[in-house]
Amino acid sequence: MSAAFGAHVFDLDAEEETERIAATIRRVVERSRRKGVVVAVSGGIDSSVVAALAVRAVGSSRVFALHLPENESASETLPLSTSLTQWLDVDSAIEDISPVLMAFGCYRRRDDAIRRVVPEYGEGWRSKIVLPSVVDSDAYRLYSVVAESPDGERITRRLTPDAYLEIVAASNFKQRTRKTLEYFHADRLNYVVAGTPNRLEFDQGFFVKLGDGAADVKPIAHLYKTQVYALAAHLGVPEEIRSRPSTTDTYSLPQSQEEFYFSLPYDRMDLCLYALNHGIGAEEVAAATGLTPVQVKRVFRDIDQKRRSTAYLHAAPVLVEPVAEVPPRE
Repeated sequence: MSAAFGAHVFDLDAEEETERIAATIRRVVERSRRKGVVVAVSGGIDSSVVAALAVRAVGSSRVFALHLPENESASETLPLSTSLTQWLDVDSAIEDISPVLMAFGCYRRRDDAIRRVVPEYGEGWRSKIVLPSVVDSDAYRLYSVVAESPDGERITRRLTPDAYLEIVAASNFKQRTRKTLEYFHADRLNYVVAGTPNRLEFDQGFFVKLGDGAADVKPIAHLYKTQVYALAAHLGVPEEIRSRPSTTDTYSLPQSQEEFYFSLPYDRMDLCLYALNHGIGAEEVAAATGLTPVQVKRVFRDIDQKRRSTAYLHAAPVLVEPVAEVPPRE
């Protein structure tokens, strides 16, 4: 067993990688015959790095940032995203998507689904959905809803499959509404849209099809989140953003990505994903992560299972037969 495996596998030449990504963004803009880049910024590390890379690629005058808050966004989201756009000196707009979500019935449909398992859920309540940790047991994991009453009492109930699916379906209005506005501004400005998933999110299907999964270029989808943080430091992303814990910023109660989807902090998930991709055994991964070999194998199985269950999200529309692209005339 080698003792060499550890976080150093994510080491990269940050300046070289920055230039490589910037060159790709420029190439996409040029080949698309567009003028610049639209980026939706959330005050999180991924969108901040993508915005900074877009500025490196085409200049601040050709990057347009969108702040897309709604009624249940965290209180720090807009201040952080605004501090980013001020730092980058890019043009931006605030589009509050709450009225659109209310028109779609986003909140109503979600709350109706929650009431199937928490009948008392109503006005002034807050909620999130959570998943048991993958490392604790081999048992099949099911989502629960955590509901908090206006006086602070919390109730946790196991979700039925139909209630879970409807809660997620209603919540997905948020990502799809945001993407609609991104493409409105991209069409208005004749720009491309840059997506913000990192490798862990992209690989594991942590995105909404035709929502945050839609983009013309995904500049950091090949980077482990550990590497995204390294680029953030190199690019000078404000410390208050770099130190913000990863959050879904989707549900009304604060919710980490770990309790919603990944079950482990990003640094350990990165190591497990890298190890599985490179054939590194559970014993080595255990030594590097502080998990047991049995727990590492559970994480490996969960990664494989998520790849299978979210393959649909990556799939292109199916054609009855291939349709050849006709090259443009010279």
